[in-house]
Amino acid sequence: MTLAYVGLGANLGDPRRQLRAALDEINDLPKTRMTASSSLYRSAPLDHVDQPDFLNAVAQIDTDLAPEALLDQLQEIENRHGRARPFPGAPRTLDLDLLLYGDATIASARLTAPHPRMHERAFVLRPLLELDPKISIPGKGKANALLPACGSQKIERID
Repeated sequence: MTLAYVGLGANLGDPRRQLRAALDEINDLPKTRMTASSSLYRSAPLDHVDQPDFLNAVAQIDTDLAPEALLDQLQEIENRHGRARPFPGAPRTLDLDLLLYGDATIASARLTAPHPRMHERAFVLRPLLELDPKISIPGKGKANALLPACGSQKIERID
């Protein structure tokens, strides 16, 4: 089994319901067991700011799925929730990002892990640190040392 982390986000429809449903669906993936999930966090959009705030969370999983097989499963969940990709940073019904896959560094045409911008995102670092206060991001360092650089990003724990 490989310890992996999945970032969840939504800002269209009913984000709270969609994140809760996605967590259940992640737990039901083949060869995968969710071992923990963070609280929900509300965060302001970063890139395309003219859209509603996001709800975000992180799931910790143990999986026997290969990285790209796990990515395929996560994208199937997104599709079931009506995910559209009209442009980068667009509002979304559900976004699932494979943040970390063990301590692997992956750079393929379809997948980059660790997620390339996770170390710059408070909405990833805060829930990740809630799950593992000592976690490190391969090639970037300890998440708790990276979080202060995200201090200007608006984020609040909501439950």
